[in-house]
Amino acid sequence: MVEVGAAEVIVIGSANVDLTIRAGRLPAAGETVTGGVFGRRNGGKGANQAVAAARYGVATRFIGAVGDDPLADEVIDGLRAAGVATGGIARLPGTATGVALIVVDAQGENQIAVASGANGVLSGTLVAWALGSVEPVRGSVCLVGFEVGDEAVMAAAAWARAHDLLLVVNPAPGRPLPAGLVALSPILTPNRGEATVLTGLEDPAATAAALRARTRAPVVVTLGAGGAMVLDEAGSTHVPALAVTPVDATGAGDAFNGILAAELADGADLRTSVRRAAAGASLSTRAAGAQAGLPSRSEVMSALGA
Repeated sequence: MVEVGAAEVIVIGSANVDLTIRAGRLPAAGETVTGGVFGRRNGGKGANQAVAAARYGVATRFIGAVGDDPLADEVIDGLRAAGVATGGIARLPGTATGVALIVVDAQGENQIAVASGANGVLSGTLVAWALGSVEPVRGSVCLVGFEVGDEAVMAAAAWARAHDLLLVVNPAPGRPLPAGLVALSPILTPNRGEATVLTGLEDPAATAAALRARTRAPVVVTLGAGGAMVLDEAGSTHVPALAVTPVDATGAGDAFNGILAAELADGADLRTSVRRAAAGASLSTRAAGAQAGLPSRSEVMSALGA
């Protein structure tokens, strides 16, 4: 049960409907792979992160945009069913709700193509409107993703800093950081590839150091089945993932970020939060679909032997 007036997770990001085919292997360029199994589920990095935080037991709200098509209701109903507050979702007339086309192979690896739809036209004005009705609670965490545009990212980041909230930015998919974001000293959580996009460097330790030098804030580089690397004022440490047999790795990074934000909002220190988030991300890969396998806090703690 969520305590009234407790710190919360505020996610600003994308919401999609995921159309997924489970196939024996991923197709090469120009190749057709037959015999797959089709599934339709809710997704989008921001929505996945919000559901992960809510399922973990922390009060969560989602701010984003959907279209005026039937898919919009699927997205909103799914978030509400997971316990996420949805009053900050804008319905944009004449716009399609975001859709992701996903192929998952027998090992749980995936290929994803996204039609951003309403996510791509979420404006800073709409984000400011949604946040204007939020009464910030001390200790809350603002989690912002890159499946929305720079204007929306900056509106959310500036609001978080103006209200002295912890700002976590998941720069996924990777693109240059918006002008002004670095000065707000967000905690960055790129994966290995995104960190390379941001820095031009390959080695995760080097990318983390380069990003920390710019933001003067902690950096967390996620490494998939390799866990995560944290670089903060105490130095660098590697956090392993749990050993699991994956069914579908889609959304594992979103599970990581949602649980990380939930732990931080609950008062845990960064390294503890990363350790639990890495475990939760591993557990999330055991079921098909980005939101289907998201674990509860008790499942994560049990898996860690706590």
